[in-house]
Amino acid sequence: MAEIIQRDGTWAFDGSTVRITPGRHRSVPLFRQTYGEIAVPLEAVSGVVYEPERKRGRLRMRLREGADPLLQATGGRLPEGADPYRLTVEGDRSGVAEYVVAEIRQSLLLEQIPAEPTKAYLLPGPPVPVSVRSSDGTVSFDGTQVRIDWADTSDRVKRATGPRIIGIGDLVQVEWLPNSGYEDGFLRFVTRETVFSKLPAERDPYALDLWGSVRRDLLTALVAAAVTARLPHPSTRAGAEYADRDRPPAAVPRQSADHHDILLRRLRELGELHRDGVLTDEEFALTKAAVLRSF
Repeated sequence: MAEIIQRDGTWAFDGSTVRITPGRHRSVPLFRQTYGEIAVPLEAVSGVVYEPERKRGRLRMRLREGADPLLQATGGRLPEGADPYRLTVEGDRSGVAEYVVAEIRQSLLLEQIPAEPTKAYLLPGPPVPVSVRSSDGTVSFDGTQVRIDWADTSDRVKRATGPRIIGIGDLVQVEWLPNSGYEDGFLRFVTRETVFSKLPAERDPYALDLWGSVRRDLLTALVAAAVTARLPHPSTRAGAEYADRDRPPAAVPRQSADHHDILLRRLRELGELHRDGVLTDEEFALTKAAVLRSF
């Protein structure tokens, strides 16, 4: 067993799995503490390195492309401190860090782990159900559908469309960009109907606009990763077309009188926003379609 325990967290390698446990110190980012322990199988690792500095160093692990739904969903855009595959090492423990690196590298050579991209996810991603409250609303995923409940501070266009419910079978991909504190981020759920939409995140009824607490909004990456883990692997989507314009619309079931009243009210609100110039023709068409699909 090769193990290093630091305030930032613990890495333990038993020859087949690198178990990464975040530290409990207040300096450890909320995202890593919430994500929790990660068991990385050796076949998912492409390399590991120790980077020494004057007072402390860093352990960094690289995973094979396509192995981890978290990295697939975030596209390398996680802030460095929130990266679960990085460990800050105190200077007096550099020898232990180098030993851990040597053990992992030797096992990679012995097992002849390829460097090529994987054809399936080798890590499971965050467990479900998962729910995160962000600056734009609360997003939840139960393994089969995504639900977005807008906040009182959300754009009135979004509030007019009501809660957004998206089945996993309707999704093409998830797009995520963190809130940097200087520029807003977003979490967008791309469906076959909205793949070519160019609506800004603050008005897109399929996107959360991340503009508030950087620390809290970063947790939306958990939902992005959990959804990504249950979508077709990127290797199976290579060269595939996202849109299916010829697909006939699903039949709309009869609704109760209450639902009918809600539908009319929301369509009326959208119409008023369109007449007032708040919504462009394209925005009105997309949000109206989103409301109709909800019912």
